[in-house]
Amino acid sequence: MPQRAAGTLRAVASLGPQRALALAGVTPPRHHGYMSIPIEHITPQQFTDADGVDDWRVLYWGAHAFFRAGSYAQGAALVGDIAALVADDEHDPDVDLRREGVAVKLISRGIRNLSTRDIELARAVSAAAAKRGLTADPSRIQVVQVAIASVPDAPVLPFWQAALGYVRPNDSHLVDPLRRNSSFFLQDEMPADRPRRGRMHIDVAVPHDQVHARIDAIVAAGGRIADDSAAPEWWTLADAENHGVDITTWWGRDSVRLEEEREEREETEETGEPQETEDREKLPEN
Repeated sequence: MPQRAAGTLRAVASLGPQRALALAGVTPPRHHGYMSIPIEHITPQQFTDADGVDDWRVLYWGAHAFFRAGSYAQGAALVGDIAALVADDEHDPDVDLRREGVAVKLISRGIRNLSTRDIELARAVSAAAAKRGLTADPSRIQVVQVAIASVPDAPVLPFWQAALGYVRPNDSHLVDPLRRNSSFFLQDEMPADRPRRGRMHIDVAVPHDQVHARIDAIVAAGGRIADDSAAPEWWTLADAENHGVDITTWWGRDSVRLEEEREEREETEETGEPQETEDREKLPEN
């Protein structure tokens, strides 16, 4: 590590949270942190429509931002500011420092979904980045997921869990326990009488305002749109050998989730007991 960057990291680490924020010119969150802000689930649309979150985009699985840095030391200083902002171990963001900048992902782990706390923290992180002179670049944001199609009830996930050393948060996903590498998603969609041949494709989640540029770039590179029936939630594109990729956004997902929640509330009213939320209705953390 360069001597200057190492010195910056040591300096940030030696400061108390409030002192580090004061030196950066960042105002701490109201009410002494996020513990006093209720964890209220919000939809991707509600997050996107909130004031002060223009730097952020909702992807798999949370709100993401990338802040360009002029140097490793400048990015490290922002990481220190973010650490000082966090007041709740259940609401700590995932932060990735590179020479090019800092990637940040927000999600409320307690509900494994976006919440009002994520809006507040997104605003605070953006303010810290602006004070440090870092600018957001949404075009650098994406999340990659591997989708495995299989015969229903096939014991596929245990195989991949053992091979990858991943954890299994629900019946359909495998995730890196450190949330660094691509998640795996099982699709039980192949008919049982189909010849036993493995089939995978890649899901690439991109910002909703970048999706058409990404699709145009794929087509210009020799790809073709194989299926757009699910647009704007996703578009399936194929290469010359018919290998597929789904380019996805959060568009179209809010209405489905809200309908599922409405059905759950009606069922609760009928039975008098709350129903467990299925894992597929939550945003996987990776």
